[in-house]
Amino acid sequence: MSQTTKRALEASLKNLLLKKPLDRITINDIAEDCGINRMTFYYHFKDIYDLVEWSCVEDATKALEGKRTYDTWQQGFLQIFEAVLANKPFIMNVYHSVSREQVEIYLYKLTYDLMIDVVEEKADGMTVRDEDKKFIADFYKFAFVGLMLDWIKKDMRENPQTIIDRLAILVHGNISNALESYRTDKNTSNSKK
Repeated sequence: MSQTTKRALEASLKNLLLKKPLDRITINDIAEDCGINRMTFYYHFKDIYDLVEWSCVEDATKALEGKRTYDTWQQGFLQIFEAVLANKPFIMNVYHSVSREQVEIYLYKLTYDLMIDVVEEKADGMTVRDEDKKFIADFYKFAFVGLMLDWIKKDMRENPQTIIDRLAILVHGNISNALESYRTDKNTSNSKK
């Protein structure tokens, strides 16, 4: 029942965003649109921004299901673009509001989770420090999120597949090369020579 109510609140928020900007929507508006009382809203979320964040995470989780490997990361990123595009009024409204940071936080977390899985997969059998793997994942996270934020800022006009194809050319083989450069077992054996 809890997830059903949360999804209903999300649907009400998205419906209201088609009519007015986020900073003009109140919890009363959402509760009224959803057919619940304010206290029910507060049972599930502390404020509207908490609902926005939950909504972003839910959409992202669905987009990335089963797409966290080196062979499927492009599909995962494409599905993130498609999820954002499918929720364009919601994302654009949030992006142009005071909670733009929410969109960025959501994209950073989502992208990092995808990239760290890819990095861990490619590091299998190598001795690479965790902080170096995190650094590689962070690098790609910032690159991807930067591209996506630029795409959102330009009103999502460019075809997401074109962006992913161009990104794939840059990424191809570079995660493995980076991991190879950070290998501690290789560096130790080289220093003994």
